[in-house]
Amino acid sequence: MSEANNNIPPFIHLHTHTEYSVLDGALRLADLVKAAKLMKMPAVAITDHGNIFGAVSFFRLAKEQKIKPILGCEMYVAPGSRQDKTPDQNRPSHFHLVLLVKDERGYKNLCQLISKSYIEGFYYKPRIDKELLASHAEGLIALSACLKGEISYFLEMDREEEAQRAAREYAQIFSPDDFYIELQDHGLEAQKKVNPRLVELAHQLGLPLVATNDVHYFQKEDAESHDVLLCIQTNKKVSDPDRIRFGTQEFYFKSREEMAALFQDVPEALINPAKIAARCNFDFPFKGYNLPRFQPPPGYTLENYFEEIAWEGLEKKLAILGPRIREGQLPSEDFYRDRLKKEISLVKDMGFAGYFLIVWDLIREARTRGIPVGPGRGSAAGSLLAFVLGITAVDPIEYNLFFERFLNPERVSLPDIDIDFCGRRRDEIIQYATAKYGQENVCQIITFGTMAGRQAVRDVGRALEVPLPEVDKIAKMIPPQAQGSAIKNALETIPQLREIYTKNSKITHLLNLAQKLEGQVRHPSIHAAGIVIAPQPLTEFLPLYMSARGEITTQFPMQDVEALGLLKMDLLGLRNLTVIKDSLELIKKDTGEEVDIDHIPLDDPQTFALFQAGNTDGVFQFESAGMKALLVNYKPEDFRDLIALNALYRPGPLQSGMTEEFIKRKHHPNSIKYDLPELEPILKETKGLIVYQEQVMMIATELAGFSLAEADLLRKAIGKKKTSVMKAQRDRFIQGAKRKGINPAKANQLFETINYFAGYGFNKSHSAAYAYLAFQTAYLKAHYPVCFLAALLTSEAEKGATDQVVKYINECKEMGIKVLPPDINESDLTFSVAKGSIRFGLAAIKNVGEQAVRSILQARQKIGGFKSPFDIVENVDPKAVNRKVLESLIKAGAFDSLGWKRSQLFHMVDIMIARSHKISKRKQSPQTTLFGGEEIEPLTLPPEIAEMKEWDEAQALAYEKEALGFYFSSHPLAQYGHHLKRLVSHAINELEAVNNHDREIMVAGIINGMKQIKTRKDERMATFVLEDMTGQLEVVVFPDAYRQNYEYLREDILVWVKGKLSPNSDSPRLILSEIMLLEEALEKLARKVVIRLYLPGLEKVLLEELKSLLAANRGQCPVYFELEKPLAFRLLVQSAEEEKVKPSAKLRQQVENLLGENSFYVDYNNHY
Repeated sequence: MSEANNNIPPFIHLHTHTEYSVLDGALRLADLVKAAKLMKMPAVAITDHGNIFGAVSFFRLAKEQKIKPILGCEMYVAPGSRQDKTPDQNRPSHFHLVLLVKDERGYKNLCQLISKSYIEGFYYKPRIDKELLASHAEGLIALSACLKGEISYFLEMDREEEAQRAAREYAQIFSPDDFYIELQDHGLEAQKKVNPRLVELAHQLGLPLVATNDVHYFQKEDAESHDVLLCIQTNKKVSDPDRIRFGTQEFYFKSREEMAALFQDVPEALINPAKIAARCNFDFPFKGYNLPRFQPPPGYTLENYFEEIAWEGLEKKLAILGPRIREGQLPSEDFYRDRLKKEISLVKDMGFAGYFLIVWDLIREARTRGIPVGPGRGSAAGSLLAFVLGITAVDPIEYNLFFERFLNPERVSLPDIDIDFCGRRRDEIIQYATAKYGQENVCQIITFGTMAGRQAVRDVGRALEVPLPEVDKIAKMIPPQAQGSAIKNALETIPQLREIYTKNSKITHLLNLAQKLEGQVRHPSIHAAGIVIAPQPLTEFLPLYMSARGEITTQFPMQDVEALGLLKMDLLGLRNLTVIKDSLELIKKDTGEEVDIDHIPLDDPQTFALFQAGNTDGVFQFESAGMKALLVNYKPEDFRDLIALNALYRPGPLQSGMTEEFIKRKHHPNSIKYDLPELEPILKETKGLIVYQEQVMMIATELAGFSLAEADLLRKAIGKKKTSVMKAQRDRFIQGAKRKGINPAKANQLFETINYFAGYGFNKSHSAAYAYLAFQTAYLKAHYPVCFLAALLTSEAEKGATDQVVKYINECKEMGIKVLPPDINESDLTFSVAKGSIRFGLAAIKNVGEQAVRSILQARQKIGGFKSPFDIVENVDPKAVNRKVLESLIKAGAFDSLGWKRSQLFHMVDIMIARSHKISKRKQSPQTTLFGGEEIEPLTLPPEIAEMKEWDEAQALAYEKEALGFYFSSHPLAQYGHHLKRLVSHAINELEAVNNHDREIMVAGIINGMKQIKTRKDERMATFVLEDMTGQLEVVVFPDAYRQNYEYLREDILVWVKGKLSPNSDSPRLILSEIMLLEEALEKLARKVVIRLYLPGLEKVLLEELKSLLAANRGQCPVYFELEKPLAFRLLVQSAEEEKVKPSAKLRQQVENLLGENSFYVDYNNHY
């Protein structure tokens, strides 16, 4: 047997589809390499459809396992010109062709071909043509591909002459030695017909043969999960008879023995894979950098220009810092100069002066254009050089931040400076970089969405036709934040899920398949921030991809772009910077004051009072419920406190109890102890705890004699937890500490402490930069709340975050700030400030775009304000201010100040539009008046409109919600305000802070978004959104609750709801147990009605009238009288006549009209 095996030639797989053949290949890169290793294949290729997304990662994985990686791609070839995109029923829109890379020239040609297939040839698929192939064939080997290859296609169609012609064309393009006729055998009938013909054609034309397997998954048993993957791709069900399917289970990674058995009659085809592999010797150049060239001004070299602007920047900073330096609050000027000299020297030695200039130039350009730039992010804030160049805004010397944490000469890698820009204008900076460095040299970076655990469950469930409620229930049991094997981890840690998995065979099948697909690539998309800048056209380094929206990106993700030595930069759009800018403009407009936000006092008492009170809604990084509780408990008093809290409010420190310990030590300083006195100056600001990675570095330098560069390597080693590296670092630490006079046992104990805390340690540089931005937003809220909240509302309205707009409007109410309704004569484009109040912006109204608002504002300025609706339509562009715009403005109440009823205006829209078009036509043809053109008739209103009644409150509110996304002038719940506080346990916006999922929750609101659902057992259930005056809540009604309460499950009704919060949900989600109409709940849950009677002056006629009112409102609730004589007594007695009433809002109003305000209240059952 072994002798027979030895006679089988080595086999190399040259046609494989990994997960980067998106939703078509189910083979993970790691599994591909693993399969080659297991089967002792010395090499393996990837040939994904139309891309090489996974190329760099594949090479890295293969080389780690000593497997030779071969780069390839299964291209789509147009039957004619790639630019011909007209449908043709007589031929396919593309054929397949496999290309394999021999050398660097071949790689560059493949990059060109793939890039042009997207940019020039995309038609259903990214296509090339033979003209392009002829121009870029050098360095490539071509295989004729599968049944969808051009030659196989014509042979299957019995068009042999066309097959021969195609074969000759390819042989001519690639030369006979570089073009192979590909044979595959997956047991398909078409292959049985085509394969003998392919062999015959190859022999006739003298072309070599090669055997491949069209690998789409790892093992034979993966065929089913791959079949489901195809259903996900095509949005089909497994049961659909006409869907795409592969026909057999033979598309797996076969052994050489299996391949030899299939092609034993064609030995040449079995020998050639290894021969081809031997000719493919391309490798990625993973060493060195390919940085763009920054062009300094004439007369400068790159280095001396870099030095000059750095020293100029330092002098400007020292001019500002001078007073504090002289007062001894900061180190000497010489200290700053020495640090900068050292940083400049390191940057020059590492060859990164040009990189700093590129970043400096982008930021300078942004500031020149008035585009806000963030204070820095990540470890770059530890660089004095970045600070003096204006790249960051936090002084690293004042806050003890280290350059070596950012750029370590002992682990040379490209610097990584991420920059935040105003979200509204980020694209301008990308356009500037593109113009400066060349359109072909700059583009955005691809990223890949993967099937996370929940997504995999939902996708597979849809394909298998498992009822949605069951799928949803299972999906929500899987933690959303989990990475990697989330489903497996959930099955191991969640007993309820494990029980369902064990007992329900359909769910077992679903989860088994979902686990196989979990983590696979689902779709390409554009990285939120990353761009790449190359010194030459990008296609010299990598291929390009074009999205469905025509956006060009790299085909390699960010880490692979960096691996090729290219400059990638994160240019992020941060809305908070836009909010700050808008706030400053509103402050200037409203008060005339120009606030220099970059030089505010960081010890401002008013700002710290805001932090201490937890009044941080809208404050960057500090507005979550948990963070607000942390602020209230800790009571920060110093900017360094904010840096620490920002670092500590993360899962690790919170779950370990470290955050609680930090709070305790703040309020009980006697509990702070230091194992060694040398630790006190390092850990004093964090109460003796190691909170920052920089503190680990300081301990290593001060107590163990490490250089800062060595200390950074220690920090990194602790993070990676590699045993061999850790042992070496421990020994080095103990020896260094011993030389400093520290006992080895103490040193070992200290290393253990570092090792423990470093797992939770955060980058102080990043925390400091973001605490600075947080302080700026808090300062604006503390000192200029109206302007700040107006800017915040504009920001949320721009991104369509209705729930956040509601949240901040409620914040305004709590702070006593009026938010005025939209007004055609007073509103601006965005939210504005008027006499201490906020005015709703017109652009925040749905269906009213910026163009329409600008047309309205221009007309308003021109005529000095609108006196009637017709002033508007006669002076605006009718194309911009159309029917939808007018109707939305009316529904939002923007015309109310003109004195017309909304109902009238709504029915006049046709008249208004007709008049607008007539006026517009007349303006465009002014000569019509000279030649007797059509005159504009004076306006007369039809009687039915003139006498029309206004909408009732319910209709007006419904329209208002439609136009604004929420109830504004009032709310359907408003009339119940006095009762609701006693009837509910929480307002909806309070539920985020509830951690007890066993607690009964009672809420009230109006039902929206009702969805009726059928379960697999043909039972009914539902979900809906409940909205109160503070926010919205998703409510789930499972079948048992549905049966008991279905009559209440209707849109637009006011209800009272009881239930418990779901523990498996990212945001509050209520599982309903009971529901009632609100009016019904007000009566059923009322324990007693109490009526206050003031005895002095109480007349008999009032009592008679009261008795009549009670008799007219009979119900089930007993009545009590609270008898009061001021300064004498107050007595509660039950009505002697045992009157029982319906405690309605109507009765309350009637009683208070008779006896005065607060003379009527309802007491509700305490257990509710």
